[in-house]
Order: sequence, then C-alpha cells, then structure tokens
Amino acid sequence: MGPGNCTTEKSEIARDVLSYLIDNPDAQDTLEGIIEWWLLERKIESRTTNVKEALAELVTTGMILERKGTDLRVRYVINSSKLDEIRGLLTAGTR
Repeated sequence: MGPGNCTTEKSEIARDVLSYLIDNPDAQDTLEGIIEWWLLERKIESRTTNVKEALAELVTTGMILERKGTDLRVRYVINSSKLDEIRGLLTAGTR
C-alpha cells in the first residue's frame, strides 16, 4: 500500500464522516463510536448494494439460482449444472 492509497483512504473516510453528519446534523460521537456506528453503517450500505448487484449478475448468468423459502425470503444456491464452468472461472481468477 503506497502513500497515494493512504491519502485516498483518508479522503474517503473524511467524505463518509461529512456525509453522515449531513444526514444526521445533531450527531456527535467518540472516535470509537464514529468507527463502529457511522463508518461501519456507510460501509454496510455500500456493500449491500454491491452484493445485490453481484447476486443479480450471478442469477442472470445462471451461476446461481434463486429459491423462495417457506418464509418467502429468497435464498441463493449454486446451479449444479454449471459446476465445471464455475470451477473454471475460479481457477482462472487465481492465476
């Protein structure tokens, strides 16, 4: 990790803190609280969006299948008919 990465990460953190404060103008917290609640919350929101998009893409390509459970929540399972293709993709990604 070079010095440029550190600056980029600091800028991203600063933006996340300011964004949180814009959305919650009365907020105040300790360093630990900011890390645990403000920044973690933003990271989870961002990751949730990315995970949804990745799952949608995997479903579209047929790599995984959607199944509704008895509670009507969607569950994702591997498409066993694509196992060889998936293994090939994973192997290619590690080279």
